[in-house]
Amino acid sequence: MAVLGSLVRPNQSTLPFLKSKRPKLCCRKHFCVKASAGNLGDDQERKMRIRKENDGWKIDFSGQKPATPLLDTINYPVHMKNLSTKELEQLAAELRADIVHTVSETGGHLSSSLGVVELTIALHHVFDTPEDKIIWDVGHQAYPHKILTGRRSRMHTIRKTSGLAGFPKRDESVYDAFGAGHSSTSISAGLGMAVARDILKKKNNVISVIGDGAMTAGLAYEAMNNAGFLDSNMIVILNDNKQVSLPTATLDGPATPVGALSRVLTKIQTSTNFRKLRETAKGLTKQMGGQAHEIAAKVDEYARGMISASGSTLFEELGLYYIGPVDGHSIEDLLTVFEKVKAMPAPGPVLIHIVTEKGKGYPPAEAAADKMHGVVRFDTKTGKQFKSKSSTLSYTQYFAESLIQEAEADDKIVAIHAAMGGGTGLNFFQKRFPDRCFDVGIAEQHAVTFAAGLATEGLKPFCAIYSSFLQRGYDQVVHDVDLQRLPVRFAMDRAGLVGADGPTHCGAFDITYMACLPNMVVMAPSDEAELMHMVATAAAIDDRPSCFRFPRGNGTGVAFPTIYKGTPLEIGRGRVILEGNRVAILGYGTIVQQCIEAAHMLRSQDIYVTVADARFCKPLDRDLIKQLANEHEILITAEEGSIGGFGSHVSHFLSLTGILDGSLKLRAMVLPDRYIDHGSPQDQKEEAGLSSRHISATVLSMLGRPKEALQFK
Repeated sequence: MAVLGSLVRPNQSTLPFLKSKRPKLCCRKHFCVKASAGNLGDDQERKMRIRKENDGWKIDFSGQKPATPLLDTINYPVHMKNLSTKELEQLAAELRADIVHTVSETGGHLSSSLGVVELTIALHHVFDTPEDKIIWDVGHQAYPHKILTGRRSRMHTIRKTSGLAGFPKRDESVYDAFGAGHSSTSISAGLGMAVARDILKKKNNVISVIGDGAMTAGLAYEAMNNAGFLDSNMIVILNDNKQVSLPTATLDGPATPVGALSRVLTKIQTSTNFRKLRETAKGLTKQMGGQAHEIAAKVDEYARGMISASGSTLFEELGLYYIGPVDGHSIEDLLTVFEKVKAMPAPGPVLIHIVTEKGKGYPPAEAAADKMHGVVRFDTKTGKQFKSKSSTLSYTQYFAESLIQEAEADDKIVAIHAAMGGGTGLNFFQKRFPDRCFDVGIAEQHAVTFAAGLATEGLKPFCAIYSSFLQRGYDQVVHDVDLQRLPVRFAMDRAGLVGADGPTHCGAFDITYMACLPNMVVMAPSDEAELMHMVATAAAIDDRPSCFRFPRGNGTGVAFPTIYKGTPLEIGRGRVILEGNRVAILGYGTIVQQCIEAAHMLRSQDIYVTVADARFCKPLDRDLIKQLANEHEILITAEEGSIGGFGSHVSHFLSLTGILDGSLKLRAMVLPDRYIDHGSPQDQKEEAGLSSRHISATVLSMLGRPKEALQFK
C-alpha cells in the first residue's frame, strides 16, 4: 500500500485484485513517431515529434503538426476497446499534440482539455458510450471527448459560425449526454439519469465529471446530498486540478478554489495517516452479499482522506463512497479503478477523486499564470498568442478602472465576484484593494445575498457577475435584495450576444428579469464613457438596488473622463444624439451604436432620423418618450435583449398614456425568440436581425420603401 500523501497507485504485492491483466507491449527504450517530410525541403521538415522515453511520452512542439498514426485509426470509442495500456498511453500523447495544434489555429479552451486527456481515454475505454452516460461539468474540457467521438474532422470549426460548439451539446452528438456551459450541474443531471435508468430497468452506467472549482457551488452539494439519500448507482469523478473555471482571479497568478472544500482536498492529498479498512462498505454488504463485501473491502484500500472523529470523509458523510486520490495522468491507475468500480454490484453513488494538472504536457501552458485557460490563436513553439491590437480597452477593463476610481474616493465601496476575477476585471480591483474584493467561489446565489448583508451594514457592494450567470442567483436578487430595497449594485458583464461562447453565455434576459423588479434601477451604457458615468451613478444610489449591463468586446473610442472617473447621471433621463424628422430610433445599451450607423446609412436615401439613447429602462424617461412619440410618425425601439425587455416597457407606457390610440407607428427590435448559436459577433447580429443594416431596412419598410433596403449590404 502506498503511503498517504502520494497519489493512489496499485501495489501488486498488497493489492493482487488490482493486478492488471492487460497485454503488455514490448517496446524499445526510445520509440519515435515522426511525420514524413514528403516533398518538403530539409529546412521545412516537420520537427514536431512524439517520442517514448523512460519517464513517459514527450512531445516536441517546435515544428508543425506531428504524425498521429494511432489517433488516425480512432473515429469512435469502440475503436479503442482493444488497445493495450501502452497503446492507450501513446494515444494520449498523440491526442494531446492534436489538441495543441488544433487550438493553436482556432483558439478556444486549451488547458482544461489538456488536463483530462488520460481521463477521457480511460473513460471511453472502460465504459460503453453512448449507452453509458458521461456528463462533463461546464464542458470546456470536452475537446478530447469530441475528438474521440467522431468529430475530429470538424475540430477546425470549433466555436465558429455553423461549426462545432465549444461545449457539449446534445443535438451535436449522441455522445454528449447533457449540454453544459455553466458549472456544477453534472451531478444533478447524472443523478436524474441514474434514477430514470432504474425506473426504466436499464443497466447502463452514469458518470459525472466535475472539477474542484465547480464543487464550490451549492448545487453540487445539493446533488450529492440527494444522491446519498437515493443511493442510486452512479459515479462522480472529482477532477482536482486546484483551479477555478478561469484561473485569472488575481494579477499575480492563478487562484485556487476558495472555501473549506479546497482545504479538505488539500488535507486528503497530504494526510500522513492511513485510512483504516472498514468492516463494511457503507452498510451495503447487507444488501450485496459476501462477494461484494470482498470487492468493496479491497477497493477500500484506495479510499483515504481526512480523518474525522467518526473516521469518515466529507463525501462519505454526504453518502458517497470515496475512492482516491488517484493520479489522473496515469492511464494504468485510471483503468484499474474504473474497471473495478464498474464491476462492483450495486455500489450506490461512488466518488473517485483524481488529481490532474491543467495544461498537462504543454510546457507554455504549464508555466503560464492563467495556464492558457482560454486562448486565441498562438505559436505552438512558444505559446505566444496572436492577440489583435485595439486602440481601445474592453468594456470590462473600463468598468474595472472606473470602479477603482470610485473606491479611491469612497472607502465603503467593496466588490464581489463568483470565481471570475479575470472575466469581470475585478482582478485589477483586487490588486489595488485586496481587503475590499471578495471571491466567493462559483456561488452566485451566495454572492448576491452576501452582498445584501454587506449593504445592510452601510457598505456599498458592487456585485460583478456575467448576465447569464446572474440567472443562477435570481431568487436572491428578488427576495434578498429588491424586496428589502437594499442598495446592492449589479454590474452585468457579457450582456447581449457573446460570439464564440454561444447561447450558454449569451446575456439575453437580464433586461427583462431585472426591469420587472419594483425597486430596481436598470441602466445600460451606449459606450465606454456612459459606462463610467453609470458606475458613478450606481455608487451614488444608496436607497435602492441598481444594475447596469455592458457587452463583451472593446469600447467605441469615444472621449471619456480623465482618470476613468465618471459623473453621476440624473436618474431616469435619456439623451438625444441625432436630430431628425418623421422617424425616431430609441436605443437601449450599446446597440445605440448600430442605430447611429443606420442613421448615417439612411442619409444616402435623404432620410434623416432622430436617434436617442434611453440610458434607463427603469425608471423610463417618460418625457423623452412622449417627445419622440409626439414629434415623429414612427418610433422604433432597439435593444440586444429578449422579448419582454426595454421595448415592452416603452409600449406599456405608451398604451397606458393613450399615445398608441393615435397615429404613431411603433416597432420593437429585440433578439428573436430563440437561442442564437455560437459564431462571430457580426454573424450573430446578422442572424438576430439587429445589425445597422436591419435597423435601416426596418425604417425603410415602415416608410413604405422596402425595396430600397436591398441597397444596404
